[in-house]
Amino acid sequence: MAFGWAWDSLARQLPLRLTAGTFFLSSGLSKLGADEDTAEGLQQFAATTYPFLGEQDARKFVRMLSAGEIAIAAALLVPVFPAAVAGAAVTAFSVGTLGLYLRTPGMREEGSLRPTEQGIGLAKDVWLLGIGVALLVDGVNEHGCHRGHRGHRRHHCHR
Repeated sequence: MAFGWAWDSLARQLPLRLTAGTFFLSSGLSKLGADEDTAEGLQQFAATTYPFLGEQDARKFVRMLSAGEIAIAAALLVPVFPAAVAGAAVTAFSVGTLGLYLRTPGMREEGSLRPTEQGIGLAKDVWLLGIGVALLVDGVNEHGCHRGHRGHRRHHCHR
């Protein structure tokens, strides 16, 4: 019965995991070979909102960003990672990018949450927040439903 539950859960999460996972993998791999100008541009942009990011070497910053995106992709695409873990990683990353959107001048129309043309790339990351939260909630629910007090299985959760 637990095996069937795992497949039900994976099937429900698969569209979310594949969509976000392939996005993160592509983004992370594209940054692996970033040249110095690209690395400096990405770092300077991030440092406008998160000043501590400007304190390190630009190439190191982009390598860490790339590694982080690839790690999130792995958490999403390799089903041995629990949904709550993958969801927490996606949620944290998307909160950071949405912070850039909300706090960087020129990303939003004056006095509005509506993106400018320059802000669309970051504003659309709100879908990542939705995916992350959905996986996080699903993972927490699946863990809570299938483990009772002191790790004993709860029989009323089985379908």
